Amino acid sequence: MLVSIGIPVRNGADLLEKAVRSALAQDHADLEVVISDNASTDGTQELCRELARQDSRIVYHRQPHGVHVVANFEEALRRARGEFFRWMGDDDLLEPTYVSRTLEPFLADERLILVTSDMTYTGADGTQHRPRYRGTGLLSDDPVDRLDELCDLNTNVHLGLDPLYGLLRRDWVAAVPRPLMIREDEVYAAMLALTAPWGHVPEPLAHRHLRERRLTAIAAMLGVPAWTAHFATTLQFRAMYRALDTVELSPAQRRRARAVLLRTYWLRQRRTVAHRSRKLAGLAARAVSGVTK
Repeated sequence: MLVSIGIPVRNGADLLEKAVRSALAQDHADLEVVISDNASTDGTQELCRELARQDSRIVYHRQPHGVHVVANFEEALRRARGEFFRWMGDDDLLEPTYVSRTLEPFLADERLILVTSDMTYTGADGTQHRPRYRGTGLLSDDPVDRLDELCDLNTNVHLGLDPLYGLLRRDWVAAVPRPLMIREDEVYAAMLALTAPWGHVPEPLAHRHLRERRLTAIAAMLGVPAWTAHFATTLQFRAMYRALDTVELSPAQRRRARAVLLRTYWLRQRRTVAHRSRKLAGLAARAVSGVTK
């Protein structure tokens, strides 16, 4: 069965080749790598055309002009032909067994829409972090159980799971609209969790580089108003709340789902307020110290 790996990229000539070659090195033979180039201005286009010349499994598309980040991700998905699909960062790496190992749960359980794996993350300072997910809630047939576990992971376990970089059943996922907003990845993941169960392979089969960005910078990348950065959590949970209307839930499930979102929202808000209070207290202490010197 054909598996597509989609790599959205903009000005990634320095690191892209390693990512592409790690995707091509899979031990699963029926594979394509779809590169969607967001009108890069460095040597990305030349590199991609040369890689495509060397390997017919590469499908290269160049946007005629720059688009927002989500649109470029969607373009990679739209051009893919595989029954299964995975987004991949232009500086990420996959183990050679990634595709074959993440296909196994799909073959054993036709309910699944997505299969994640453990990952290693490398920060800007070079430190590595490898969280381990060992839960079972996302396998539940109850969409509220799945939503509850996802909200708990996103709130309490840093990088506990990275669903947008898992293997996806392409047709099902293509039918779920990806929102355009700050923290759209969490909203989209919630929509996928409401759609169908997920599987997980407890092995570090992928490696990602972390890029810390301020919310205002993310807003600019997405092409959304800068003011939304100041209300990111509220807008995120409003979108997740509205997403409940897109799936079939019983009245009891709908009440439970709303309670999960409300509880998670207030927990996030309390933590934000506590963080800002500590930050203000630190600034005040430094100001007082400066005056007394």
